[in-house]
Amino acid sequence: MTQINRLNTGGRIDRKKKVKFKFEGKTYTGYKGDTLSSALLANDIHLVARSFKTHRPRGILTAGSEEPNALLHVGEGAYKEPNTRSTQAEIYNGMVATGQNAWPSINFDFGALNQLGSKVFASGFYYKTFMSSLRAWMMWEKLIRKMAGLGSASKESDPDTYARKMVYCDVLVAGGGSAGLVSALNAGKAGSRVILMDEQNEMGGWGLTSPNTVIDGQPASEWVASMLEKLNAMDNVEVLPRTTVLGYFDYNFLTAVERVTDHLGNGNGGNLPRQRFYRIRAKQVILAQGALERPMLFSDNDRPCVMMASSVRTYINRFGVLPGNEMVVATNNDTAYLTALDAKEKGAKVTIVDIRKVVKSDIADKARQAGITIIENSGIARVNGYKRVKSVVIMTLTDDGSATITGSKRKIKANLVAMSSGWTPTVSLYSQARGKLHWDEERTMFVPRECQQDVMNVGGCNGTMDMSATLAEAAKAGVESAVLAGGNKTVPTKHTVESHEEQEMRILWVIPGKKTVTRDRKKYHEFQNDASVSDILVAGREGYESVEHLKRFTTTGMATDQGKMSNINALAIMAEHRKITIPEVGTTTFRPPFTTVTIGAIAGENVGELFEQDRRTMIDAWHQANGASYEPVGDWSRVRYYPQGDESMDEAVQRETKAVRDSVGLLDASTLGKIDVQGKDAAAFLNRVYTNNFVALKTGMCCYGLMLNEHGMIWDDGVTARISDTHLHLTTTTGGAGRVYEWLEELHQTEWSEMEVFFTSVTEQWAVASLNGPNAKKVMEKICKDINFDVAEFPFMGFRSGTIAGLPAKVYRISFTGELAYEINVPARYGLELWQAVMEAGKEFDICPYGTEAMHVLRAEKGFIIVGQDTDGTVTPMDANMNWIVSRKKGDFIGLRSFSRKDTAREGRKQLIGLVTDDKNVVLPEGSHIIVGNSMDKPVKMQGHVSSSYMSPNCGHSIAMAMLNNGLNRMGEKLYVGTMDGKMHGVTVTSPVFFDKEGKRTNG
Repeated sequence: MTQINRLNTGGRIDRKKKVKFKFEGKTYTGYKGDTLSSALLANDIHLVARSFKTHRPRGILTAGSEEPNALLHVGEGAYKEPNTRSTQAEIYNGMVATGQNAWPSINFDFGALNQLGSKVFASGFYYKTFMSSLRAWMMWEKLIRKMAGLGSASKESDPDTYARKMVYCDVLVAGGGSAGLVSALNAGKAGSRVILMDEQNEMGGWGLTSPNTVIDGQPASEWVASMLEKLNAMDNVEVLPRTTVLGYFDYNFLTAVERVTDHLGNGNGGNLPRQRFYRIRAKQVILAQGALERPMLFSDNDRPCVMMASSVRTYINRFGVLPGNEMVVATNNDTAYLTALDAKEKGAKVTIVDIRKVVKSDIADKARQAGITIIENSGIARVNGYKRVKSVVIMTLTDDGSATITGSKRKIKANLVAMSSGWTPTVSLYSQARGKLHWDEERTMFVPRECQQDVMNVGGCNGTMDMSATLAEAAKAGVESAVLAGGNKTVPTKHTVESHEEQEMRILWVIPGKKTVTRDRKKYHEFQNDASVSDILVAGREGYESVEHLKRFTTTGMATDQGKMSNINALAIMAEHRKITIPEVGTTTFRPPFTTVTIGAIAGENVGELFEQDRRTMIDAWHQANGASYEPVGDWSRVRYYPQGDESMDEAVQRETKAVRDSVGLLDASTLGKIDVQGKDAAAFLNRVYTNNFVALKTGMCCYGLMLNEHGMIWDDGVTARISDTHLHLTTTTGGAGRVYEWLEELHQTEWSEMEVFFTSVTEQWAVASLNGPNAKKVMEKICKDINFDVAEFPFMGFRSGTIAGLPAKVYRISFTGELAYEINVPARYGLELWQAVMEAGKEFDICPYGTEAMHVLRAEKGFIIVGQDTDGTVTPMDANMNWIVSRKKGDFIGLRSFSRKDTAREGRKQLIGLVTDDKNVVLPEGSHIIVGNSMDKPVKMQGHVSSSYMSPNCGHSIAMAMLNNGLNRMGEKLYVGTMDGKMHGVTVTSPVFFDKEGKRTNG
């Protein structure tokens, strides 16, 4: 198809390189350098999307990342990606794009029937309709959910690769327009390490779309090229196009994403990643993000072919595309006249509709001289056309512009409307950095005021709209940032710009129509979510006046553009409604990311096998050779059981569990978290973290400890050994090692930094074999001759150093099974050798290797808890019947004060108990609810839940542990547990200790 809107000359595209692509199943042609939007417009394609709620036809509105309408599916199969802004997607041969939020197609969409009920589907519709009627919601939920949302992601695995990079710099410049180029040049000349990032495929910003602007005696585009030549020649400056700064966090930490090969096409990137995610730490940040043009709010301002005036100018001068040859420019300012002049020069018939009463300026005179008709003190009353603009209706404004439009209607034939209602500084990143904004009433914009981060704003995002002032501001910021970052003080560069005086804008936040706003045709301020002016008035009328309530009630600022184009208009309308100032209404929160980002980019290389490290112990080769079956525990692969022959898991676990109690068993416990704690305050520090008294712990002894969170709830547990006065070795749960280590470091750095204590993760440094059973002592005596294993000499909870099977070892006499047990720790490189030696020594006692499933049964027989299984973040030590571990003598520790909170101290809390089933062969499903009575026919009050449940070969029946309301005072009570198969099982409340209640077996 011929590119009927393509200009014969001009633009920065490569006309020698044609590119074929598909949209909605049809093949079109563009040129290298085109975005998908510019190529579609060149082919006279304006209808590209449907709105979120009422499926109104929507076209391309902008030329940048603020685009709210033209979000498309790009790619097919595994390469399909939803919500791609066509204004940023560069075309390539074979590109396939389709519209979204429409069925069966964008051109013919059944969802458009929603427009018939648009007055019903106003803001608050869902709240009012379904909050009071659960039955209605149940009836319509599936349909509503099916229609909600925008695009749909591919269900196939992502075939692309991604990368992540951590970088440091002295000065980060976000934005590669004229201001960013000047800031980067001045910071680079001062010797600073500078990174310049811009989301466009080439640097230059407005300099690439302003052919008549002259900077330093050069046309703007040539000046941009000369600036880039200087920057690229500097070794200390890195220029990154196609890179969007996404988020600005504390301490000048920023994130960004670079689209490395997106423009090359699916699978054409070779060995390069598709995208690269940056994590940046900068000493100084310069924000040069420019400003965004505000849409004008008139009836049907969302129709395809209604565009922002600045974007029309971009398509004309940067891409060589004239989107329409009969254009109406609706404006309140002089900058839109530049678009009108450029369009007129390219052959378009142009009419300017200016809401200002009298237009007198140099630029207006140029427009008149060029033969452009200027209609003053008038506004667009209506846009005619459904899938594209066909004409507009113009009417005269009243003196104050607040009433309905007066005078006779004037119809103007048009196939393009370019609108402009002023400019809004891009303050998204600045706001993310918690920068404060100031409302400039004269310029009707929020501008940066103060921020605790090391950041400067220059140019349009600082509210500076004059080019000459922008370049002076940018040069000064570049020098000052470099000096603050430790660079040399230099003289800011000077630049000259040919400019003209601009006439003051006339501010009308809403262009009146023939009827009042609530009765007139819709005037949209939030295009993607169909939020209109009347929605804001409804919100105010119903009491949703808080800016955050307004946002949620009307969905203003909740679209993928995060309110970049809609917020100021919405705030102003609410301010007028409430008869207060815009600052009094307040601003909504700009949240990262600045634009949408693929999950793949954030994940980087951590996908597939690298998504989570598969950690294996040094004994793993033996486990695999002996047919071990594994389960994931944290990021470790732990042995679950060792099947023999055709054994099922249950059969293997029963055998292993019985073998440990009858003779001796060996468990690979190397995965336990291990932290080395040293320093003169080591014991005192742990005293504040654990519930029991670590200061009183003697050298050569161990102590089991509970770690609580600040709410007094069990958070982790483990055993700590005191090696010397200043040296302790603590263990954590396998899955809790990382978080416990981080927690200790955080407390030390932020709460108790005066204490002399050092933490080192040593989980990987030690291999651990846990020997359990009545014959464990005999096995140890065979392989160790320099440790006295007599109970009196080596008591329970003691530890000794010695030589085990010729290997240097530390032996801890601790038990998670209730049996006589020894945990043997050797340097990790000796782990396999130790394991083989212990297995060989245990042969005469029928030693049995066992896995985590048998370990769970063994500990449950003794009533020992597993944190995270028998606790859920709401269990205190007292709830777990572990009052004995809470020291009341040592003073304060984390969680202590929470014990006195009303809810924590109340009677009747869930408490840890045991359950014995009436049918001894029934193993209750974990998580099952406990009730009074044996009927589930009507809603009943749940009394608790089963936390652990197993068949115990040593008890001869099933056992279960549970959390039960007031459980410790309900021993012997008969209750019931319902299962998913509809059966009710009678249970009796008992102690959670089912085996060896006297604890005699611990000493052999």
